[in-house]
Amino acid sequence: MKHFFTLLSHEIRMLLVSPSTYVAAVLFLVCMGFVFTNILQYYSSAPQEISPALVFFNLFWGPVLIMVPMLTMKCLAEERRLGTIETLLTTPVTTTEVVLGKYAAAYLLYITLWGSTAGFFVILKKYSGDVRFVDPGPLLGGYLFIAISGLFFVAIGIFASSLSRNQAIAGVLCFTMLLTLIFGLPWLAGFGALNREALQPVRQAVDYAQILAHRDDFTRGVIDSRQLLFYLSGTTLALIFSILGVEAKLLHS
Repeated sequence: MKHFFTLLSHEIRMLLVSPSTYVAAVLFLVCMGFVFTNILQYYSSAPQEISPALVFFNLFWGPVLIMVPMLTMKCLAEERRLGTIETLLTTPVTTTEVVLGKYAAAYLLYITLWGSTAGFFVILKKYSGDVRFVDPGPLLGGYLFIAISGLFFVAIGIFASSLSRNQAIAGVLCFTMLLTLIFGLPWLAGFGALNREALQPVRQAVDYAQILAHRDDFTRGVIDSRQLLFYLSGTTLALIFSILGVEAKLLHS
């Protein structure tokens, strides 16, 4: 792994000189600013019992479904389409270092974009004059959830990018996998057939992987080690499959 940081710095430089990075950042901040403005209008119209941070993080899935495919679809798919990944791997670097370097760069940009939204709450605290609007518990728990779940979400995007030479197809695959993970599993949990005794292990696995329930726990300050294990193990598996996918494509090219 001695070349990892060299590859990471290269990927970060490529992101910083790419116009698409700034376009994506501006779109993200505009969309999240619009969401935050609507939350404030909702709270100004009538008293509410919950913190604005809870409402803000309830909508985390929107940026995830849009931003993660945009950040990751080019990572490996574009390299394979241009044939540059084969050239890169002829140098003294491994497939693992290449995949992890691209993953780390995409993840750093992901959390940087989310971290910039903390400015909304700083402005709210400064001008509202009411500390109740900025409850530190839901706020810290929400950002912790974003950081930990983002490990898994970005790894899924890297895996999707490793499956195709076409970045558009990679983006659609990533979107589909994330949509299934976030909303498909709650829909599946509603099936009465899973309540049968023979399917109890399946039911427990589906309940264990409920992303929306994890978000609610984090914003309430409940940090479950099983949830941390879920995201870390999912991230590890997705990256391993990405590495194996790249190597398999190289062998068959």
